[in-house]
Amino acid sequence: MLPAYIPSPTINAVKIGPLSVHFYALCILAGIGVALWLTSRRWVHRGGKPGEVLDIALWAVPFGIVGGRIYHVITDPELYFLPGKNPWNAFAIWDGGLGIWGAIALGGLGAWIGCRRLKASLPAFADALAPGLLFAQALGRLGNWFNNELYGDPTSLPWGLQIHQMDPATGAAALGPDGSPIVIGYFQPTFLYEALWCTLGGFAIIFASRRFRLPRGAEFSLYVMVYTAGRFVIELMRSDYANLILGLRVNTWVAGLVFLGGATAFTLVMLRGKRQKPSGSDSSDDVVDARDGD
Repeated sequence: MLPAYIPSPTINAVKIGPLSVHFYALCILAGIGVALWLTSRRWVHRGGKPGEVLDIALWAVPFGIVGGRIYHVITDPELYFLPGKNPWNAFAIWDGGLGIWGAIALGGLGAWIGCRRLKASLPAFADALAPGLLFAQALGRLGNWFNNELYGDPTSLPWGLQIHQMDPATGAAALGPDGSPIVIGYFQPTFLYEALWCTLGGFAIIFASRRFRLPRGAEFSLYVMVYTAGRFVIELMRSDYANLILGLRVNTWVAGLVFLGGATAFTLVMLRGKRQKPSGSDSSDDVVDARDGD
């Protein structure tokens, strides 16, 4: 046993009567709550109306959850559809498995519908959302900690992550002959690396938005670049199961390609903003930025 390590929980759910409350789901809900709170503050500060973010979220959040689950099931179908597997588990999102790429894609569609109904600017909403989305993803990664998943290579570092053999039927760690939770080993805590990276990235975007006059679309492009850069590196560190393409994890390829898309979008947005910037403008926020057509 290591002299020092990061312990992992031995349970990932608690029973309240006939219901099982999964900590993964609570972490996702906490992340959504933080994102809504911060986005609402930023939206109103930029000229949006109170309550509009919640109205948009009523479309974006369900779409995002469905999209995240669809992506996960499509990229890891063997977890649900091979002989001996239960296909109905494809709907068990509380056990983990929400792909951020699908969540952003389908959640973006939901946000577009919400913005259209309010006659609000989708790019402006995406900019207001950008840091909160990173904070939400950081909180969501804590759910992976409760599930004893998303870890890297074995390590002897003092911040190595203890991983238990979890029993899906009980939502608790399997017990050995002596009655103690079975420990698989100690691994790089990639869930923690990603949570810290997302947190720092969220604060960096807030700082950049206050320090510089960023054109519409720049903050969300920054979000894409920040998240995918960190995700690319972290995917290279992970050793838990994943499908591979040419020797690399599927999400490694996706992170790299999406980063290139985000970098291209950021460059185009900044060039467009430079051409349109009026003389004498300062770094203050545009208070009408949230309205479509202004």
